[in-house]
Order: sequence, then C-alpha cells, then structure tokens
Amino acid sequence: MNQADHADVLILGGGLVGSALAVALDRHGLSAIVVDPADPAVTLTAGFDGRASAVASASHKMLDAIGVGTALAGKGCAIRQIRVSDGLAPGKLDFIPDADDAALGTMYENRLLRASLYEAAMAAERVDLRMRTRATSVDRDAHGVRATLSSGATVTADLLVAAEGRQSPTREAAGIAVARWQYDHAAIIGAFHHERSHENIAYEIFYSSGPFALLPLPDDEVGHRSAIVWTVASEHAAGMLKLGDRGFLAEAEKRMGGFLGALSHASPRASYPLGFHHAARITDERLVLVGDAAHGIHPIAGQGVNLGYRDVAALVEVLVEGRRLGLQAGDAQLLARYQNWRALDTFMVAAATDTLTRLFGLPGRTASAVRRFGISAVDRLPPLKDRFMAEARGESGQLPKLLMGVMV
Repeated sequence: MNQADHADVLILGGGLVGSALAVALDRHGLSAIVVDPADPAVTLTAGFDGRASAVASASHKMLDAIGVGTALAGKGCAIRQIRVSDGLAPGKLDFIPDADDAALGTMYENRLLRASLYEAAMAAERVDLRMRTRATSVDRDAHGVRATLSSGATVTADLLVAAEGRQSPTREAAGIAVARWQYDHAAIIGAFHHERSHENIAYEIFYSSGPFALLPLPDDEVGHRSAIVWTVASEHAAGMLKLGDRGFLAEAEKRMGGFLGALSHASPRASYPLGFHHAARITDERLVLVGDAAHGIHPIAGQGVNLGYRDVAALVEVLVEGRRLGLQAGDAQLLARYQNWRALDTFMVAAATDTLTRLFGLPGRTASAVRRFGISAVDRLPPLKDRFMAEARGESGQLPKLLMGVMV
C-alpha cells in the first residue's frame, strides 16, 4: 500500500462506491488516497449493517475485472427471475432471461461487499487507505487539490472525488444545487428464513402503502432465507421496529400471502428514511461526484449501488484515456466528458424510479386496476420485457468498458 502524500485522485468516502473506484484506478495504474472516518473494526462486523444489495450483472463484470469477484465467490445469491405484482391480486409480470443468458444480478449482504472491497483496497499497490480519518479542510484550484486531514497530514492530488453519500459535505461546500424531496416513507430492512425455497426469484409486491421487496439470499445452516426491503409510512416505522419477531413475521406473511411457507428466525431490523435527490451538475473545478453524492433514488428498482458503479466505470475510462493523452486526472476536458456521459443516464433512471414510486403508490381500486392492466400488457410484449431486463442488468445506454468486463 502506497503511503505517499500525493496521488492522482483523492477520494473522500470509502464505502461501496469509493472503495470500488480506488481499486479500479489501481488496476489501471492510477493512484488514489481514500479518506474515510469509518472504523473497519465496526463497519465490517456482522451486526453493523443488515442491508443487502442487488449487484446487476454488468456491475458484477466490473467487480470481476478489477479482481474483487474472486473474493465474493460463493457469498451471493443469483437473481434468475424477477416477479412483479400489484398486491396479491391476479396478474403478474415475470422477467425470466433465456436459459443461456447470465443472471439478472446477484444479491450480496452489504457487509460482505464492503469486506471484499476493503481487502482489495488494502492489498492494492497504489491505494493509500486512511480510515478513521476525515478531511478538515480542502482547497481546489487550477493547479490541483490540497487537503488537511484530522491526523494532521496534508495530502495533494490532481482530482478530488466526493463519494461521501447523500449528505456529501464536499458537494454542499462546492455550492452545487440539488433537487431533493422526501417520500414520507421509510424502508424497513431485514431478513428472515422461510419454509420453501425462493428458487432465485426476487419479488416486488406493490401496495398503496409502499412496495414490499423480497430478495433471495444464499441458504445457510438454518435453511432458506431472503432479505426484505419493506416500505412503510414514516410514522409507522418506529412501531414496525418495536414489533416482536412473532408479530413482525406475521405481518410479513400477510404481505406475502404465504407463498414461501412459514417464516422464522427474523434478523435484527433497521429503518431508513426514503428520499430523492439529484445534483444539478456532477463536476466542478478539480471535483467529481460519484454514487449517492451525485444522486439518490428510491430502492424500488434496486439500482442505487449500480448507478454508483456506472459512475465508477465511466470515470475510470475517462481518466485512463486522458492519461494516455498526457492529461492530468483533474483536466477540465475530462471532467466535461464525465459530466456529459453520466448526467443524462442518472437523470433518466432517477426520473423513472420516482415515476414508478408515485404510480404504484396511488390508492384506490381504479388505480390498482390500471396497474394490473399495465403489468399484464408488458408481460405480453417480449421486446418491452427485454428492454426492462437490460435495465435490470445495467446493460442499457452507452456502457463503459468495465461494465462489459473489459479493462480500459
């Protein structure tokens, strides 16, 4: 691990997106300093974060290409089918790829993703990982980036990347406008075991109170299990967390109609407020935003971390090709290309998820009938279903090379 005080890129935030960026840069010969206040002794433990993420097949190709896929082998559960329904009413939409096609994605517990990326960053030759540390001041100008850290060290770089999440202080300090609103909903996150196998199917069951997503996880010593993302009204979130396991599982079984049999062994639960935000621009002088610092969407389509990985793949390609032309990582021409490449894609995905959230949240029988009609109509249109599956895989639009599994 390189301990120099200068790097091509200074990354503030070492989460799922920031650490992936650092490892991808290293694999392409670019150096990175990663600064993050988190303590790995806490964040890598089993009880820290009960969330799980659906890593789209294109995102997984990138993780494989940068050497992280090997560490994840056997730790995830392939998503081979997605089933969408409006409540438990008749009429459903099944996304089933051809037998020869790759899975739509893979479910991983976030802690396992985080651990694999952390280990890859620690082993990387050109990644200087500074955990339990924060930037106390950052200066950017035409000549580069200079940051003072809480450790007392001063580091410099050609480019600053903000990967700090939804409340990014770097984005706010840059004066970048953000469109944002709250959904007055919270996501209840957890997992449980069930009597019948999920058969690698991810379920998205829409209710007017919010979607109930059931996501396949690998079997363990107890048996079959799945993760849930259960959207409830904000005022009900605290009550849902206070429910005993028996009451919680009974409520979940009602939402599911019992199609996976009896539920048991509920994991610890957590609640997260749901909102939307989208930065008006994702670059500034010597600055780039990636992941949730640039955009935050409803988890309705499971695309949050995948949007961040698309940012990573595009930025790496822009910087590597710029290096071959003799340009510094913070060159304005390169940042303009990144802005143009990513701005439209992130906006379209964000707008689509917001529209779906509002459409499926409309109450009443008429709205439900219209949704069921739409679901059935899409189910009978193979070209449209193929388009949705391409979106789920992360294979739509102008794909960066890493998302095709190809080094730049």
